[in-house]
Amino acid sequence: MKKIIISINPIYVKSILNGTKKVEYRTRVSKEDINSLIIYETYPVKKVVAEVEVLDIIALSPDKLWDLTHEIGGISKKDYDKYFKNRKIAYAYKLGKINIFTDPLDIKLFGLKSAPQSFAYAR
Repeated sequence: MKKIIISINPIYVKSILNGTKKVEYRTRVSKEDINSLIIYETYPVKKVVAEVEVLDIIALSPDKLWDLTHEIGGISKKDYDKYFKNRKIAYAYKLGKINIFTDPLDIKLFGLKSAPQSFAYAR
């Protein structure tokens, strides 16, 4: 199984790491089977801070995905609607076990020069 590196805003990283955000919404997902997300926390941290198990990938219309996941999504309806505006399909990675790195890692250790815009496969 593969892993992908994704860039996430610090507000949402905090919610994932404390267990209140149990899905990570995306407009695009990996075409390959993956078993975990490597989380790159964006500015001001700019480091890889954790790895999270992927239990499932959900693909539905934005309205149906919201109905199914909003209680564990960790995002406001306004921000959710803005993120998925004009999208026919919305995706969510259902998150499992979290491994928080005691010492955050540099993105270069994963073969990348900079943070991915949506995601990159980890080496």
